[in-house]
Amino acid sequence: MRVFFSGGGTGGHLYPGLAIARALVRRAPQVVPHFIGAQRGIEREVLPTTEFAHTLLDLHPLYRAAPWRNWQTLAGGVRAWRAIGRLAAGAPPAAVIGTGGYAAGAALAWGRVHGVPLVLHECDSFPGKVTRWFAPRASLLSLGFPEATRAVATGPQTRVVPSGNPIAPPESRDRDAARARWGIATNALVLLIVGGSQGSAALNDAVAAWVRAGLPDGVQLIWATGRAHHARFASLAGPDVRVEPYLAPIAEAYAAADLALTRAGAMTIAELCAWGIPSVLVPLPTAAQDHQTHNARTLASAGACVHLPQSELGSDALTALIGALQRDPTRRDAMAVAARSRGRPNAAAEIADLIATHVLKLP
Repeated sequence: MRVFFSGGGTGGHLYPGLAIARALVRRAPQVVPHFIGAQRGIEREVLPTTEFAHTLLDLHPLYRAAPWRNWQTLAGGVRAWRAIGRLAAGAPPAAVIGTGGYAAGAALAWGRVHGVPLVLHECDSFPGKVTRWFAPRASLLSLGFPEATRAVATGPQTRVVPSGNPIAPPESRDRDAARARWGIATNALVLLIVGGSQGSAALNDAVAAWVRAGLPDGVQLIWATGRAHHARFASLAGPDVRVEPYLAPIAEAYAAADLALTRAGAMTIAELCAWGIPSVLVPLPTAAQDHQTHNARTLASAGACVHLPQSELGSDALTALIGALQRDPTRRDAMAVAARSRGRPNAAAEIADLIATHVLKLP
């Protein structure tokens, strides 16, 4: 039984698809996923390293800032449509599963026209255009944030499930053992800093200035700069500052952390909530439709994070904010409880079961 997965451009749209595909194969081994993505997205690097068959097409986003380039979007869409038709000719898909981003649009449109059941997963608190376009005709819509229902219209046959975002479930959290592996004191306040898989220049610069100005006593950092940025900041490593280019696996850092300073991507938030880690979220101001700000505001309203706009980010702000949280363990504990209450560590398995039973009609 063949199932098309489409989504990508960024890791936040690709990795949920991979997590769902793996859970679906575990649930129903007869399912054969085939990923459809864009030649210019992160999927061109990631999919060849996975176990899944895949096809990369000449897909383009909508060029809002340069509309004269949208002829490429149209031409690429036509070529993609034909390629998907050829791909489906040998073994038609039983469903098309879209996980967002411009890379998902062509396959979902093909599936809709050909009467193939559509499944959507929306990772953000404010749904993207692809989700809003196809939700009225979807058989199943799973939501990373239940608040997303306020901004999406669905059809009478659409089953909407606030599933959470599919991530790798947390491992056992042995805080002392994790700190011992990092060489961190058990009584320190450990702040994990992650700017996404590529790193964040704005976060890195602010943290560097903060480190140079002097961290509050008792605060220690695990700081992932991103590989491209690491050389600039490696010299700031010391007894209280661990500077890493990338954290893979990240579980040992989560296990050691009391608090996190990160961007507000949906998958990062899902992991923080699953681990029950309170956070300071600094949304990427250029994110499409400002979805990271929506994510941060949603989590702040739930009491699980502090929303810190990038315009307010700086050494002084970090000293004041992290210092205040360091002195208020009761507040940190309440934030951790709020985060954990939103965690859905088994989301991938739950979504896969819904796809198998509700869409593919498997026992």
